[in-house]
Amino acid sequence: MAKLLLCGTPIGNLEDMSQRAVRVLDEADIIACEDTRRTRKLLSHFGIAAPSLTVYNEGNERRKASDLVAEMARGKTVVLVSDAGMPGLSDPGYRLVRAAIEANIAVEVVPGPTAAISALAVSGLPPGRFVFEGFLSKKSGERRRRIEELAPERRTIVIFESPHRIEETLADLLAGLGDRPAALARELTKMHEEVRRGTLSELVRSVEDDPPRGEIVIVVAGAIHDFAERVEPEELARRAKELMGSGVPRSEALGKVARDSGVRKREVFDALLEEKR
Repeated sequence: MAKLLLCGTPIGNLEDMSQRAVRVLDEADIIACEDTRRTRKLLSHFGIAAPSLTVYNEGNERRKASDLVAEMARGKTVVLVSDAGMPGLSDPGYRLVRAAIEANIAVEVVPGPTAAISALAVSGLPPGRFVFEGFLSKKSGERRRRIEELAPERRTIVIFESPHRIEETLADLLAGLGDRPAALARELTKMHEEVRRGTLSELVRSVEDDPPRGEIVIVVAGAIHDFAERVEPEELARRAKELMGSGVPRSEALGKVARDSGVRKREVFDALLEEKR
């Protein structure tokens, strides 16, 4: 019976490939992948005779999803892989899964390594409850606004980042979240695997002194504020006015009050506006 299989592949160390993943790839009619060259190398390493390979990436996933569903409707088994890790997690896959479900085609998962979970486990930060943010925006304004929204988040936060933006992103996290415990994991499962632990300010200094290379995951502790002790708008306004009265710029004052109170910056702004009214 035709079906779609989401197959996890190693994030670095090929010894992490499961026996089931090898079998599934060997039995596939079609393998949909981000980069045929990388997938051919993976198949070759495990002695798998490459079946039909087709490119499925961010550039063509809308169109390709319907093509692959049509193939499955004709009885073909399609296996979706990403360049590394689990398809769909900061990689293409969601649209194909939705299209298959809507066409009443069975969808199965073949679990494999994921950088987000691996980094969370090794970070030393609370793993019981967490949120996965994937990649933050490349645009500094959008990235800072999203970080501001994350300020009151009490769960551990997991973020992907490239080595080209890591210094800027860590600085934005420090400014937007305060100096929280954090970890930077890079090249997980590979020869040069490294985990740097400390506060955000310590990590900022670390990447300035020794810029990291390779694939990076940032793990940040959640807000420690107790929502049972929620700060009322009147108090938010008072704290902000006090800071501004001492010479702190308005935007900086609003940000500090928001971080210290475990609320969004917008709430402090609204509190000041309401008091003025």
